[in-house]
Amino acid sequence: MPELDSIRLHNMIFFGYHGALAAEQQMGQRFMLDATLYRELQTAGNSDDLQDTVNYAEVYAVIKELVENRRFNLLESLAEAIAQRILTDFSVEKVEIAIRKPSAPVAGIFDYVEIIITREKRR
Repeated sequence: MPELDSIRLHNMIFFGYHGALAAEQQMGQRFMLDATLYRELQTAGNSDDLQDTVNYAEVYAVIKELVENRRFNLLESLAEAIAQRILTDFSVEKVEIAIRKPSAPVAGIFDYVEIIITREKRR
């Protein structure tokens, strides 16, 4: 497969109710996400036509809906739902989702807990 180009939505911030603990599900917290969408972008670069690329405003809306309106116990499950929805609904070959949870219930000092998954379209 030739090298793919990418579109990255970096450090999106949402408020959601994800976590394995009851308090996380009740109080909610901030989540920071990155989504990197891999596909060929030369055609769009030459045509200057939105039809030849991915409308990242629509991708943002999908991510926002999943993070803010659904509830998951695990960040891994949230990331999987986002990745599968993007692969299904948009013309991308591969997607990488990173989710950061700055208020994870861990007794310690840290910036955030982060999970990263990469998924590809099945052929």
